[in-house]
Amino acid sequence: METNKIALVTGAAGTMGAAVTEAFIQEGITVVMVDVAKEKLELLAEKFGPNAHPYAFDISDPQAVEKSVAAITEEIGTVTILVNNAGILSNNKVMDTTPEEWNRVLAVNLSGAFYLSKAVLPGMRKVGWGRIINTSSYAAKSGGITSGTAYAVSKGGLITLTFSLAAETLKEGITVNGIAPVWVKTPMVTEQLTEEQRQQVLAKIPVGRFCEPDEFAHVVSFLASEKTGFMTGEIIDLNGGIHFD
Repeated sequence: METNKIALVTGAAGTMGAAVTEAFIQEGITVVMVDVAKEKLELLAEKFGPNAHPYAFDISDPQAVEKSVAAITEEIGTVTILVNNAGILSNNKVMDTTPEEWNRVLAVNLSGAFYLSKAVLPGMRKVGWGRIINTSSYAAKSGGITSGTAYAVSKGGLITLTFSLAAETLKEGITVNGIAPVWVKTPMVTEQLTEEQRQQVLAKIPVGRFCEPDEFAHVVSFLASEKTGFMTGEIIDLNGGIHFD
């Protein structure tokens, strides 16, 4: 069991990633904050204090991932919690999705999680303890009703990656789980939608409100805890009752 936990959180400059970082910091966990938005990342890390360490690199670049994780291991320590949270949205349906957009969305949302998981697994195996948490989406289960084709497919692939990694690490003290949220209160909801559009979305959510970022972070903290060692290969729905399974 690893007691000196180091978490690597991708998409850490965004609303959900920042909420996860804050929750981990409050628990005394050292956090490596990863994002491509270097300036914003550094400002947030300064706000969170000395246990937050910003590393700006492109997770869709396998060489950048390998080099950065090696540097993180040397400078901070072994990553024992990985939160694959970074993602880019695409609302285009199949006929409007270009090959370039398709490749970019899958590269960030799916390949990035694969590269990072591959990079941190040796360290987790060495200490005999680890947690990998993947941010999927309700879009993966609905066929993209709330998003475009590439996004839905990338998040569906992330669910299968969760299952595959969980099956590979069953006896190694490592768990791999995912979360499938919908309509978390991020700038996409608060700034990019009009009030009329927000009301239309709210009408579709049975509980009648958006998911708060700290509610998402709470589920991540639960999956990263010591007490989830018997739980692996699970996808937790966080959707306000819009979908049951």
